Parts: sequence; C-alpha cells; structure tokens
Amino acid sequence: MNKRFNLSFVVVLCLVTLSTRGEIVNPADVDVWQTRAVDHARILSQIEWMPVADGIPVRGRGEFKADTTYTGVPYSNGGWDGRMIGFDIHLKTFLAAVENPKSVLYTTDLRGQRRNSAAFYGTVCSGFTSYALQLAMQIGSSWHGPHHREGIVPAQPQSAQGVQIGDVLWFSGHVEIVTHVTTTPDGTVTHVRVEDSWPPTTRTKNYTDAQFDAYLAQRRATLYRITDHDAWRGENRAERFLFPNYSMDAATATLNRVLLLDLGDWVAYRKNQPVIFNVMDRDNSGVKALVIKRAGELIEQITLDGPGIVERTFTRSGDYTAHCIMKDGTSSQACEFSVCAIDSRPVTEPVVLGTPWEIEFRAENMKVIHVRISLAGDPNYADPVAPYSIWLSDENRRQRRVTVPADALSRAGTMSIFVTGENRYGRLRNRHVINVVKPE
Repeated sequence: MNKRFNLSFVVVLCLVTLSTRGEIVNPADVDVWQTRAVDHARILSQIEWMPVADGIPVRGRGEFKADTTYTGVPYSNGGWDGRMIGFDIHLKTFLAAVENPKSVLYTTDLRGQRRNSAAFYGTVCSGFTSYALQLAMQIGSSWHGPHHREGIVPAQPQSAQGVQIGDVLWFSGHVEIVTHVTTTPDGTVTHVRVEDSWPPTTRTKNYTDAQFDAYLAQRRATLYRITDHDAWRGENRAERFLFPNYSMDAATATLNRVLLLDLGDWVAYRKNQPVIFNVMDRDNSGVKALVIKRAGELIEQITLDGPGIVERTFTRSGDYTAHCIMKDGTSSQACEFSVCAIDSRPVTEPVVLGTPWEIEFRAENMKVIHVRISLAGDPNYADPVAPYSIWLSDENRRQRRVTVPADALSRAGTMSIFVTGENRYGRLRNRHVINVVKPE
C-alpha cells in the first residue's frame, strides 16, 4: 500500500483550493499564504498510514489496530517526552516509526503525562493550525486571536457568508482551519470545509452554509480572519528555521525495509541516549553485518546472522548513518540520525517577579533557537496567560546565555521553561520548572 497521499494532489492543490463546484473563485481575492495554508493542512490531514502491530495508544481509550489504514496523523501532544510531527520531527520520521514494531510508537504510552498526551509522535489542534499557517513554533489554541496577536480580526459577517480559506475557527480549548469554500456564480457561499486535529487522528468536515452557521452557534465559536500574515506571525515564521520542512513532508519517502531505529529514521538523539537498531530484513534477502558511521567514518561493523536487535550508546555528537551488508555483498538503504547535546539551566536564584533573570545554555551539533516561558501544567482556558517567547540571536548563542526581561512574567507561581534546539534531523528541547516569587 502507498503510505503517502498522491504527490500530484499537492502539485495541483492550489488550483483545487480556488475552485468551486463548477465555479472559480477570483484568485485576486485569495493571498498566496492562504493557498499555502491549505496545502500544509492537507499534508497532515490526508496522509495514509497502516500500523504493523497493535499498541499505538489513542487518546482517551484504545489503540490503533494493526493492518488498518488510517488517514491523518495521530492526535497527541507527546507529553513532555514525545515529539510533535512537523515541529520536532519530519513526517517521514513518523512514517518510518510506524513500520518498526519495536519503535517508540508501539513501546511507549504517554497517556496521563498531560491532558492530551497519547502516542510518542502526533499533533493536536493548535499544532495542526500552527503547521498549516507556517509557524516555526506551535502556539496554543487560545493564542491565535487578536487579544494576543496582531494582523487578525473577527471575520464579518460571523457566518458562512463571511468565510475565506485560511480563516481560523476558535472556541475555548480548540481551534480549526477553513480549507475550502464553495460559492455560486454570484458569490454566495454554499459549502465550507473545515479541518482540525481531533482524536484519534484528523477530521475533514464538510458543511452546508446552514450547517456551518449552526456549528458556530452551537460551539459559541469565533471566526477569525488573518489580515496581515507576517504581522500575525511576527518572529515566529517557519522560513527562518529548519522546521516545519514542508517540501520534505510533502515528498514521498522511500522507507527502509531492512533496518529502522527505535525513533524511526531521519531523527535526532541525545548524546548518551541508547539507539536501538531493529534489523528486520522484511524481504528475507539475508543480512550479514550492520555498519555504523559518523560523518562517513567507520565507527563499528557488527557481524550478524539474520534479523535482530542491536543497541548502542554514542558519546560523541555528530551526524551518523547505519546500513546493513547483505549476504550477496550489496548494501541496504541507510538510516540517518544525529547525536546531539543541548544543556540549559536558569542561573538566577530566586527568580523574582518584576526583575530580569538569566538562562544559560550550550549545544553540540544543534543550534539553540528559542526559549518559551509559560505557566506550568495544562492551560486554564477561563484565565489564559500567554507564554513569553525569546527568539535567540547569534550573540545569545555566542555568550551561551539570554536575559529574560523584567516584564516577561505577569504573575508569580510555578513556571515551565522550554529551551529548544534544532538541526536538519529534528528538534530537542529541555524543560525546567521554576518557582517565581513576589518581591518582598
């Protein structure tokens, strides 16, 4: 089975997005970023995949079933340990992990870590819309609107007749995106397609105009229009960083049938974290050795006599490959991964509300790009407090520290600090929990 949607779909999607049932929307009425947002959303919502075993957890209850085709990436924020598809890993990394019954997808259950945790890899509603709208870092559902961002206003009217592709539909705790609008020749909207991330995977919902209006009323939802895409994104623009990588996510990946890693393939590991190689030889071609290299230099050649598990821990950072030598002397497709280090810590003690404080960091084989400070735990939608972001400069990286300004925090209490680094294989982040005290 083809585990990817037809790539020709992506190529023509901009044209399809602009079309109606027999009518064409005037392209002048649609900005380029809006058609791209639809393209991006469809990458995650239309992917097809099939588990090779039972065991991938579903949020709330149950598991994804083996030999069953699913459409859309799994719903999960990954807790504190897992990784977000598109923001922390490539889509093809998830697809590789699906093919390995010994991967973290099947061996790790993150339900209970956070309210919306489940599988090790996945996305949530705000991750889905953040990915679609070309953000470098996911923003929570409550932070999409004009109370927290520039360049966005409530659409007028608040009904199907006021909708455009790329519009954001928000209600407390959830966010969705409009990906298709059907009109009559006189411009009357007759149908609206809305997509979101919702357990177990993603949803594509097709409404008539009346059904859409009823949904808005039922959910007490607000329809938002992004009027200035760059102002809305601010510094949080995907093109400034390595993730999301839309061209790589949209391309058809050739998945390795001989060898896969416990994290999949094309993925970042922490230094001193075990790397588990599953030599599968799914085509029964015969395997006689596993070869591990760093930057093209041979690290180890391990003699094998057929499929099996090999575990190694790497103490040196760098970009690695692993492949098998087959019994006929040929080489298998190589797995690619990186070994990295990212260390960080708050160095000001105590952190006092209304005063500046500092965070130190260092990295190997990875560029530290971002610091986020937020209230610890799940968001309180009745009293939301937006996280504070710091986009690190080359000077910050040279000094290996950043000063958090005095006005970064609006209240005392327990805070989470996330320090994120990236390379071409993925992102890693450190989490620290601190207590911010009131001044005496």
